[in-house]
Amino acid sequence: MKLTTRTLSAAWLLTLSIGLAHGQAPPTAPAFDPVKMRAELEAFNKKPDTVGTGKYPALKEMVDSLPNHVIYRPADLTKLGKEKLGVLAWGNGGCAADGAGARFHLAEIASHGYLAIASGTIQSGPGAPPPPPGDTPPGPPKLGANGMPLHIPPPATKSELLTQAIDWALAENQRPGSPYYGRINPQWIAVSGWSCGGLQALEMAADPRVRTVLIHSSGIFSDANPIPGITITKAALQKLHTPIIYILGGPSDIAYANGMDDFKRINSVPVFVANLNVGHGGTFLDPNGGREAAVAVSWLDWQLKGDARAAQRFVGADCGLCKDSDWTVDSKNLTAAKH
Repeated sequence: MKLTTRTLSAAWLLTLSIGLAHGQAPPTAPAFDPVKMRAELEAFNKKPDTVGTGKYPALKEMVDSLPNHVIYRPADLTKLGKEKLGVLAWGNGGCAADGAGARFHLAEIASHGYLAIASGTIQSGPGAPPPPPGDTPPGPPKLGANGMPLHIPPPATKSELLTQAIDWALAENQRPGSPYYGRINPQWIAVSGWSCGGLQALEMAADPRVRTVLIHSSGIFSDANPIPGITITKAALQKLHTPIIYILGGPSDIAYANGMDDFKRINSVPVFVANLNVGHGGTFLDPNGGREAAVAVSWLDWQLKGDARAAQRFVGADCGLCKDSDWTVDSKNLTAAKH
């Protein structure tokens, strides 16, 4: 499936549905503007890939041995020396099949010594196929009396793709001849995702191989889930066995209520919530993934690699996010969140 205005409109409809279900969307549906949508898509597609700000400039690629996934990794693996890679399995916004939709964010993470693997294929930006001739988006969806769309498309990806990414990475770590042979620490495994992809990450968080979870602008529905194929309920929060961070977009984020409700319900594991008032779209289109990517890297470095300097962003007298007026934070049980 190519990233066209039709594909993008499906992701928009999923986002609208989530917002309405959260009770945070405006009384009338957001205007569906195919011209604006096309312009934003074309602007994003024209931006070159970035290599991140870490000491290992990153690249994105697809490999035959892992279909339906996009890989972000240090371009020159030999420069790792004796340092091992951590693994991050990623669920896309809208549960879309565009594994390049968060390419700035994931390249930034990879540049700090991680193998980040997104579900889907390259459908936007460099390496994406051109849109088919005559591609035209559908009109706005028909809404029922309750304001909900009468038809919500099923997600283009499934949460099992995150498990496939972890399986593949760990197998490559043990396969002689693999570029990753012996380069991955099997204890450094994380799952993450944005919006609908965050729900996929929460579905996979119970995997005993997972050591931490990062959720961007997402949270589990308190009531019936409106997204076909997504069946996770609040009961999943009781299965968490690792530290978890929620990175939300503030009160204007359509997932704010559910994300904050998740935070309130989690008591058995260390949990941190950080709100940056940027709305549901986060900072994914900002250079190098913006401030959300920087926080994600620090969390990974602390939780997976035991980096004491990274920990100072979240705990202690010099807690960086606590002192940053742009962020609103809260936490529980962080004294137990040790490497």
